[in-house]
Amino acid sequence: MCQLLGMNCNVPTDIVFSFTGFAMRGGHTDTHHDGWGIAFFEGAGVRHFVDHQAAVASPVAELIKRYPIKSRNVIAHIRKATQGQVALENCHPFVRELWGRYWVFAHNGDLKDFHPVLDGAYRPVGCTDSERAFCHILQQLRARFGDQAPPAAPLRAAVAELARAIAVHGTFNMMLSSGTELFAHCSTSLYYVVRRHPFLTAKLSDEDVSVDFSQVTTPNDRVAIIVTQPLTTNEAWIAFAPGELKVFVDGMPQEGESE
Repeated sequence: MCQLLGMNCNVPTDIVFSFTGFAMRGGHTDTHHDGWGIAFFEGAGVRHFVDHQAAVASPVAELIKRYPIKSRNVIAHIRKATQGQVALENCHPFVRELWGRYWVFAHNGDLKDFHPVLDGAYRPVGCTDSERAFCHILQQLRARFGDQAPPAAPLRAAVAELARAIAVHGTFNMMLSSGTELFAHCSTSLYYVVRRHPFLTAKLSDEDVSVDFSQVTTPNDRVAIIVTQPLTTNEAWIAFAPGELKVFVDGMPQEGESE
């Protein structure tokens, strides 16, 4: 199946180090070679890059490795196709608008017999179960809360409820963000680490690259990295429990809902 990478921070931060290791799993150290993508929130906008080529062979991925785009919320994905052909329209993450904000979504898993009824506002462009799930989530949120974004607590509860219902159909590891928070739901495998003062040197597991974060941060910085499998060999990654939803705000997990 696919792999996910997310970043949530209290200050705009680049994801070059983590993405460098993650991209190696897109056809080099792992078999996720059916496309990839990444989305960076920047103010009210989103920089969105997708490619149907494997991440290790993609010139666009090379750009991301060398271009330190700073963002407080990032979602990335490398694809191993289970539903839908290898094509640009089937590459995650997917982007849609709700409540005057962009929402970004990526999924790792396989949903069996999942065919929700979708109205005209949210319909998939490609043919993946993942994009159907994203359209369903946004449609249900709009139906529940109308045209105005709800407060954080009821939104969190609604996302948790929808994630539980979708996960009945199969594996539903997913990340979702509107640019102010990052939701992460685990069915089978997700890990996170929070990097904060005092910062240490981290070493990638998929590439011979290390970085001393104390040299590129301030004492006030805080960065949460969420990923399918740990990216580094010398950091204390924390595993999600199956069925757990966590919401990350300003680089810290807020306790979410579990199955």
